[in-house]
Amino acid sequence: MRAVLQRVTSASVVVDGEVVGALDSPGLLVYLGVTHDDGEAEVAWMVRKIRDLRILPNEASLADTGGGALVVSQFTLYGDARKGRRPTWVAAAPRAISEPLYEAVCEGLLAAGTPVQRGVFGADMAVTSVNDGPFTVLLETP
Repeated sequence: MRAVLQRVTSASVVVDGEVVGALDSPGLLVYLGVTHDDGEAEVAWMVRKIRDLRILPNEASLADTGGGALVVSQFTLYGDARKGRRPTWVAAAPRAISEPLYEAVCEGLLAAGTPVQRGVFGADMAVTSVNDGPFTVLLETP
């Protein structure tokens, strides 16, 4: 499982002209990708890391501040463009695997007390954000 975390002052996701998820206060925009062999252990690791990573101002975490996360599914995190001019997506898990795990990460964050907003899985989304810093971190489960 891979995630790109961006520290933001605000962020939103629009699908078909409608805002479906938004952060109006400081928090994290999380782009989440799932690969074939991910499961419950990777979900638990990712939830802990997203919630507890001290990347907000003053070395705080979402757990410390009560800040929220806007979680957006992004299979392209598993794109491989090392050869040729067209990326391959073979490392990205199919929807039957990735959607339940995406939902499990969102639900795990909620269960841990982190406010969660979401994109729409598989939709064509317009994501807007104000990156604070800028500050961006790549996470990959062990």
